[in-house]
Amino acid sequence: MRILWLALAIPCLSFGHELTPTYPEMRPAYLDGLLVTSMSMFNCMEDVDYYELGVFDSDFNDIPFASSNKLFHVEHGERVDFDVYIRVVDRDRAFYICTISKLLAAPETSNAVISSKVCSRIAK
Repeated sequence: MRILWLALAIPCLSFGHELTPTYPEMRPAYLDGLLVTSMSMFNCMEDVDYYELGVFDSDFNDIPFASSNKLFHVEHGERVDFDVYIRVVDRDRAFYICTISKLLAAPETSNAVISSKVCSRIAK
């Protein structure tokens, strides 16, 4: 029983949040000129409930994309599934799909804040 608990707890001990799959494959979408992939994010952070979605090239420059939301509300211990759409013309430029934790500003907290960015590399 201890091994099972440890196996379930390790992902939350080592990461702020997780994004899967690690190497998503883009496939043709139902609309011409678009590609889509399905992603899933799990929130292990107790103090963060909001995450921003982004698509980037190899130098982390923004790539235009579409999704149901670009800002997700995910409670601690919850998972959210979503699709990411990019244009076919951006296929060779798009390199990463990332989620970035968004921290709420609070006047009583210190200026020391840790944010996390987790990326999946788009399979070529």
